[in-house]
Amino acid sequence: MLKSFLGHSSQDTSASIKLQASREPVSGREYVKVIVIGSLKGVKKIIHALYIRGFAEVTEWTQPVPTGNPGEVMRVLRRLVFVD
Repeated sequence: MLKSFLGHSSQDTSASIKLQASREPVSGREYVKVIVIGSLKGVKKIIHALYIRGFAEVTEWTQPVPTGNPGEVMRVLRRLVFVD
């Protein structure tokens, strides 16, 4: 699944993608958080790749936040989605 976001296997895969649903639905909708964790360069590359594919604007993501691991940051996107 991760490769479908990345395209060519030569791209940086040091960033990871995690999807997490919130517990409080709002009238048939719920917030979903997309979290990208990796090096600053890797995270930026993933976010731009998702933007090119029409997934989210680059400005919708939080600013990079250090994770506590050397050289590692995370950025979060929060989306309201319809659920069945």
